[in-house]
Amino acid sequence: MSIVFLGTPTFAVPALVRLVEDRHRIAAVITQPDRSAGRSRQARPSPVKIAAQTLGLPVLQPESLRSPEFIEALRKLSPDVIVVAAYGQILRQSVLDIPARGVLNIHPSLLPRWRGASPIPAAILAGDNATGVSIMLMDAGMDSGPLLTQTDIPIGDEDTTLSLSHTLAGEAADLVAQTLPRWLSGELSQQPQDDKLVTYCPLLRKEDGAIDWALPAIDIWRRVRAYNPWPGAFTFLDGELLHIWRAWPLAGQLATTSGTILGLPNGLLSQLPDKSMDDAAFAVQTNSGLLVPLEVQRSGRRRLSAAVFLRGARSIIGRRLGSAAAA
Repeated sequence: MSIVFLGTPTFAVPALVRLVEDRHRIAAVITQPDRSAGRSRQARPSPVKIAAQTLGLPVLQPESLRSPEFIEALRKLSPDVIVVAAYGQILRQSVLDIPARGVLNIHPSLLPRWRGASPIPAAILAGDNATGVSIMLMDAGMDSGPLLTQTDIPIGDEDTTLSLSHTLAGEAADLVAQTLPRWLSGELSQQPQDDKLVTYCPLLRKEDGAIDWALPAIDIWRRVRAYNPWPGAFTFLDGELLHIWRAWPLAGQLATTSGTILGLPNGLLSQLPDKSMDDAAFAVQTNSGLLVPLEVQRSGRRRLSAAVFLRGARSIIGRRLGSAAAA
């Protein structure tokens, strides 16, 4: 049984490794071309490429999956099944038709909820209590194919996109290891997705991370978690970029103007989770409630607990956070 694996980011790596560990024959790994990144703008291989090379697997990096040259190369590989995990391009019907047993897609949400490019941040932003991994048989639509298997996990109050991505990657590896043999043996049936329950999530943009202090504290708190690690939730202090990487929402109205930085009374400090109390030092007034930053980062500096940050910036109490223009 021959498998072609398509994937690009770190999320996809555990699934690839598990397929190799389970002694499936991987005919090729297809991943995105090396992209320039970082301040040096040097071309960097994807995490999946690095993993595939470490495992001694052949790697293909087509610029487009639509080119006749790629389609012909894929046909020559004669895969029985293709497994996709966050590859980064939509597969056309000409690709879907090649493997005899179809194309299985590993998607980090509880489909049909959160079809699209950013399902993990979307679940946090919406305040969902749970998320998970779905494996579906791909069709030409966006994450619309019939479901084969699913597994769910709870979303904790301090979970971020980064932490959930790590957890879900492990869940995805376990699920594909269980699903693939059952699918190939004919044991699994296809379950159509319920169109009445479909929700979509768009590709994240850098500007999505800008904090609007006129929102309720709980909404900003969700953004801090959803946009960690990218694009990061950010605001401006005296025109200087300030990222907030961890925070906690509290009830309270201590100022009339949203975005005002306030001292944190001891009575409110006791409402924070125990492990976060030592990091807290100030609060920010929102439209409804207070946001207590726990970890912040000035532009070009390292991350600091809010308590350490305040020791070097005592004069910020009473000032306002806002957009670059407002600051």
